Amino acid sequence: MKALIVGAGAIGGCLGGWLSQVHETVWLYDLPAVASRLREQGLWLYKEHGEADKERVEVRAVDDLKDVPEVDVVFIAVKNYSLAPVAKVVKEQVAGSPVVVGLQNGVLNQTILPDLFERVLFGVIEFNAWIDQSGAIGYQSKGPFVLGGLDGAAQADATAVADWMGQAVETIPTDRIRDAALCKMVINLTNSFTTLVGFKYREIDDMALFKRVLSNSMCEGVTILKAAGVREFKVSTMPSWTKIWASAKLPDVLTNGIFQKSLDKMVLSSMAQDILQRKTGQSEVDSLLGHFVRLADEYHVAAPYNRAVYRLCQREFAKPDFVPMTEAEVFAAVQQQPA
Repeated sequence: MKALIVGAGAIGGCLGGWLSQVHETVWLYDLPAVASRLREQGLWLYKEHGEADKERVEVRAVDDLKDVPEVDVVFIAVKNYSLAPVAKVVKEQVAGSPVVVGLQNGVLNQTILPDLFERVLFGVIEFNAWIDQSGAIGYQSKGPFVLGGLDGAAQADATAVADWMGQAVETIPTDRIRDAALCKMVINLTNSFTTLVGFKYREIDDMALFKRVLSNSMCEGVTILKAAGVREFKVSTMPSWTKIWASAKLPDVLTNGIFQKSLDKMVLSSMAQDILQRKTGQSEVDSLLGHFVRLADEYHVAAPYNRAVYRLCQREFAKPDFVPMTEAEVFAAVQQQPA
């Protein structure tokens, strides 16, 4: 199998590095400066807390799709806000009819990619990864990816691609990709709030309020999914719905220890890197948190925590001089939401 990975960010870089260690016919496409760096210095990967043991991986990096032969599968690993234009470039410049795999958080890709390509799969990323600098990427665990199509006809492609990926990184084929994507989005709800208050960027003022907002945001997310008829998709790297409910509903004395352990595992999210570090002004708030707010409206579910955080993110992230809010300021906005 020949594969092209479009985007050498945290997820595309990890996937490109892992696959290149096992398969020779893998190409990694990105902007000229990024591709040049990868060709000259290779791709450096390390597991969390193992910076001293970074592993250098030789990759086939290109900045012109004409340099890539006809491939069997294309992984598009860019953010939701870049997906539509990048997908059009792939459609115009990649020859043949490869299987196209969308590697984005959320379900926006499920509306964009089927309009452009005949053979489409969707990947859910069930691990955290981050970029230290271009070509140097850390990760918490080596996978897993969950892979599937929106209909049964795609399962043959999902199985074939998952088997091939599985030689390098754990990959789980499924016929429940919508459930898997939405369940992962519950975890992604934390990205908006933690970015809003500058978690990992400044000291948290009020940990009790931080826990309250974070836990209730995820608990609301689970309630919304249940109302929408979504079934829990369990993956060992993600907290269960029961644990999410317990963190929000049980007394703090019973849950603080578990919450702290989960907190210790959290890294600076890609949204925080966009807003706080790179100051791009672009985020996936609308495609992730906004999707849940719209689902809450559709299924008549009260969601004061997520609704307040969504409105604050829309307002604050648009500011060129965004400064993280305090937990008390966010909680005050929650209290102003109608029941």
